[in-house]
Amino acid sequence: MDFEFWWLLVLPLFFGMGWLAARIDIRHVVRESRALPLSYFKGLNFLLNEQPDKAIEAFNEVVKVNPETVELHFALGSLFRRQGELDRAIRLHQNLLERPDLAEDKRVTALYELGQDFQRAGLLDRAEEAFIKLEGTVHEQQSCDRLLQIYEHEKDWLKAIAVTKKIEALTKAPYFKEVAHYYCELGSAEMLQSRFESARQYLDLALAEYKACVRAMLLLGDLAVAQGNYQDAIGLWQRIESQNPAYLGLAAERLRDAYVKQEQPEQGLRLLAGYQAKYPSAELLNVVFRLTLENQGADAASALIREELRRNPTLLGLDRLLEAEMLGATQARRRDMEMVKDLVHQHTKRLGLYRCDHCGFRARQYYWRCPGCGRWESYPPRINEAPDGQA
Repeated sequence: MDFEFWWLLVLPLFFGMGWLAARIDIRHVVRESRALPLSYFKGLNFLLNEQPDKAIEAFNEVVKVNPETVELHFALGSLFRRQGELDRAIRLHQNLLERPDLAEDKRVTALYELGQDFQRAGLLDRAEEAFIKLEGTVHEQQSCDRLLQIYEHEKDWLKAIAVTKKIEALTKAPYFKEVAHYYCELGSAEMLQSRFESARQYLDLALAEYKACVRAMLLLGDLAVAQGNYQDAIGLWQRIESQNPAYLGLAAERLRDAYVKQEQPEQGLRLLAGYQAKYPSAELLNVVFRLTLENQGADAASALIREELRRNPTLLGLDRLLEAEMLGATQARRRDMEMVKDLVHQHTKRLGLYRCDHCGFRARQYYWRCPGCGRWESYPPRINEAPDGQA
């Protein structure tokens, strides 16, 4: 009986305390809301209705009335940047940084925002300076990503390697492919200047970073050719089979030229025909077809393509078959075949493209770095015969 009486006293007390706490919280919310200018809510409404220009005007009014609203400054600066009003974004973030009472965490954020303003405005040296200052802060990883964008844009590959190593340490994720391609870029630049020993060192570093770097092997072969060592080049390109045989098509034209230079076209044909039998691709087939046509004649080239079409029927193969058949046809039949070949060729021009696995960007030539999304090695090394919109 005493126990029940105790609860009758305690329950109203708990209820009263809860009601009082709720009233205090509601009053606080109402007081905070009343403290915000009407322009703030107008700005939010404009943002929700996707009217950024009007939102900027409304938020500007709030900032004039209450300059202490730091978070609103950040929102306004981001809006300026998105709308392309970069001078206003830069001034706003610079003004924030000049405030002596700005908290350290807000100062770091303001510096990161300013770096983005500079980068968007094309002031890359000033953007780089801002992002470098953010080392050791909460924005360090984001700043490193931004610095990498700048260095790739400026083709400053040594700095790109250094910052990629830092990103690798911060994220614990592997970036060996990217680093290898940066070394390949450096090696290519040295080759253009005929600095062959320096080029070789960079390409060796690429392979040390990423043993399966086909690009480095292709460039080492090109380096051997530049120095007149065709047999060495052939040996280097043959090693691609052990790295990734899917990339042999990219070396096919190089191998053909090297064997022709050494006056060994039949030996080159045997090697490439063997690759085509084991690792069929449109790129290999084109080179094998031309070598066969040049060295064994139209009948042998036709037989080659017929066999290939039975094994792997494609429009690109049909186009080559028509080309070979036309060489041995009579004049009247050749005219009919030319009409058919033109129709097939018009279609194959739209199909014989490389396609990025990440963004779907299609290109007639092979790229180690996708022009659409900037990813490295995102193109499969084989031509895609699927129409647009299909894999």
